[in-house]
Amino acid sequence: MNLAENFSIVEAIQPQAGGAITGDYISLKKTGHVSVMVHITQATADVVAITLEQATAVAGTGSKALAVDVPIFLVADTATSDLLVAQTPGVAYTTLAAAKHKIVVFEVPAEALDLANGFDCLTVKTAASHASNLTSAVYICGLRRYGAESLIVD
Repeated sequence: MNLAENFSIVEAIQPQAGGAITGDYISLKKTGHVSVMVHITQATADVVAITLEQATAVAGTGSKALAVDVPIFLVADTATSDLLVAQTPGVAYTTLAAAKHKIVVFEVPAEALDLANGFDCLTVKTAASHASNLTSAVYICGLRRYGAESLIVD
């Protein structure tokens, strides 16, 4: 399957260091599923806590924690493996303190959001970590409902 023709890739967090980070919000009105892929270059032995939040608009309106557990996968050391290993489902994940390059993937169906109360937007956040730890994230969206419409607008 061709990635460029069948999925949308949206930057969530541009590569940056250390502090608490809130990624860009995307609307799930136009997609049935998003994979949130977080890449961490953990240069020091400080953990990185990652959470998912939902909102009622891409401006972050009424943001609150995602309440439904979703599948989480991890590559704990990209220098030694490329295999994603299932972790305990949840709405957050905290890396171990080992200084490694890591990939964490959350698999989020649109139904995991509080749709009944108008929550149809999603973001990824990281808590403050050491300034030497770099984080970036992308949303990989499939199952487009209405063709090639933008996910970064309501």
